Amino acid sequence: MKFGVRECANIVFRAKQNVTIGSQTFKVGQPVLYIDTATTSSMEQASTTSYAQGGRGNTRLIAWEGDKTLTFTFTDALLSPIGFHVLSGAGLFKKGDGNQGTETDDMVHFHMTTYASSDSTGLINLADAISEFGAKAKVCAEDAPLFVLGIDDDGSLTGEVIEGASVVAEGDNAGKAVQLDVTGNKAGNKNKNFMIDYYIDLPGAEVWEADITPDTFAGYYYVEADTLFRRQSDGKDMPANLTFPNVKIQSNFTITMAGTGDPSSFDFTMDAFPGYTYFDKSKKVLCVLQIAGDVANAEAAVGENPVMPHNNIVEHADPLTNDSVAGNSSGE
Repeated sequence: MKFGVRECANIVFRAKQNVTIGSQTFKVGQPVLYIDTATTSSMEQASTTSYAQGGRGNTRLIAWEGDKTLTFTFTDALLSPIGFHVLSGAGLFKKGDGNQGTETDDMVHFHMTTYASSDSTGLINLADAISEFGAKAKVCAEDAPLFVLGIDDDGSLTGEVIEGASVVAEGDNAGKAVQLDVTGNKAGNKNKNFMIDYYIDLPGAEVWEADITPDTFAGYYYVEADTLFRRQSDGKDMPANLTFPNVKIQSNFTITMAGTGDPSSFDFTMDAFPGYTYFDKSKKVLCVLQIAGDVANAEAAVGENPVMPHNNIVEHADPLTNDSVAGNSSGE
């Protein structure tokens, strides 16, 4: 029996220990991330070979193999906040409940730059610029810098900083506009184009924050990948599963931001380490490959003990405490 492989895999990351990501706590064995938008996936095994050499011509006489490595890699077309945490190890935060003006509210700063014009009173209306963030978005008037910068007719900065700019605090334009001083020799601030560099306050409940610090890295996970192997003899797609009981995700990533070409994709590279599957604690493996369906003619050892047996009791044990964290499953 021969197979062809072309279909990309769907991947599940399961927690190897209790872990908190943002406000969500994941227990051992619980799915942390499900990837169903991958574009490519691959598994690569490598090893090194050392030789004893001698005799005429110094030919190779015997070989020793070792330093085996197994790497599972996939590229995802999309990325979620939790996916970014899994990839980078970054901390995730989502603060407050969005009740602006209450004790439970947590506001966060969000940077903005806007090209806008002042009117005949020196008012620069920023309502349209911040409207996409919702009704609670306000221009920060307290603890963030505000710069109104002069620009040429082509939009380039002149280097001039307009003094005396302030955020409107009262009335219909409160938190939505900037007022320029138009008294005396500053009357030229009327009906003029500017670039405004400012921060807006947003409810923390509506903003995901990810902080990348020098001492945080991607972690270890129990990974399962589901794909299809196509049988040559009849073209039937056979469900296949790859299980990696212990992988460490490499904390390398690149996010490409460009106005042309293909959109950015996100590469996950995982180093496989020996580990126990949920269903066999007698043998550590790097990976288990299963192909389901009519495989009666497969050239495999018959009668060997599988690594993924179905026993009377199946428990997902916490690797740190060995306590059961999942229910029992009975079967014959």
